[in-house]
Amino acid sequence: MLLTMCAAGASASACTAVRWYLDRTSRRDSTYLGGRVYLTALRNHGSAFGLLRLNSRQLAELSAALMAGALPLRKSSRIGCGLLLGGGISNLWERVRHGSVYDYVRFPKAPEPVRRYVFNLADLSIFLGAVGILLGKQRKRH
Repeated sequence: MLLTMCAAGASASACTAVRWYLDRTSRRDSTYLGGRVYLTALRNHGSAFGLLRLNSRQLAELSAALMAGALPLRKSSRIGCGLLLGGGISNLWERVRHGSVYDYVRFPKAPEPVRRYVFNLADLSIFLGAVGILLGKQRKRH
């Protein structure tokens, strides 16, 4: 449990620090890694990929419920669960505080379904945590 909480805390802290840095007024949109990464600013009032049409309060409640449901999965991958919880906590905090999530990174040279979306570090943490949990479950089956 300690490893999961440490991973969650580190993930949430990193997400908050990056968001704080990028939210400064002096920062400008910019491109990195030969045009593979584009940093921009976008306030996302909806859900991931626009899949759910819920208001901010409903999204916050759903997010909290999903994170509570993820706790038993820590047996599959403690670090994966920590990443998922840290990213979820970061997005939940921002949604409760501002009513939206600050998205800022886009991958313009990625395959078509990915290149049009704008993410944040918390989204990437949630994704990597979910992949870690799935890989941990797969490994335990064999």
